[in-house]
Amino acid sequence: MLPVATHVLPEFAPWFDIAGLAVFAASGALAAAKRGQTMVTLTFFALITGVGGGTVRDLLIGAPVFWMQDSRYAAACLTVAFVIWATPERWWKGAALDWFDAVGLAAYAVFGAAKALGYGVPPVPAMLMGVVTACVGGIIRDVLAGEPSILMRPELYVTAAALASTLYIGLVLLGTPVAIAATIAALAGFALRAAAIHFHLALPAYRARR
Repeated sequence: MLPVATHVLPEFAPWFDIAGLAVFAASGALAAAKRGQTMVTLTFFALITGVGGGTVRDLLIGAPVFWMQDSRYAAACLTVAFVIWATPERWWKGAALDWFDAVGLAAYAVFGAAKALGYGVPPVPAMLMGVVTACVGGIIRDVLAGEPSILMRPELYVTAAALASTLYIGLVLLGTPVAIAATIAALAGFALRAAAIHFHLALPAYRARR
């Protein structure tokens, strides 16, 4: 087990995890709201987007599924869905979904990597668990909404999650205090995703050789 594993989570887990889940849940609820769906559909989209990536992560690392152990997570999803349902549509026009998703992506990538380290997962698989945590909920949301999956879009998305989770693990292994490492990594991941949204940044696409 890594020497940092036993103290990675307690320092920032309560606020970092729920904050990331809430903004991800908001992106799910907004995806349903923009299609004129019912409160039930908004709630389902909020829940599946908020907990989807973390559920897959927990199953892979052998941890108890987090939202089945603590009612605050499901409550946060339900609250976010209700707030979006009860507020005027004009509040959520434009790129609100993209920006909520960007915040959730960065926060969840860091938390997913941290939790994996806390369960003794080696650095490289822990980094991948950060990416899974950050991206799977959005993938499920897009599939259910009939949108092209984030994995099939050229814009930087998974790359931003990978930057956040890799930077966090690297900083922690170098001895950086956990809270500082988490903040720096999350801000870096968000900055890259924000730049991709604003400037339409994308990785080069594969071109078959002729």
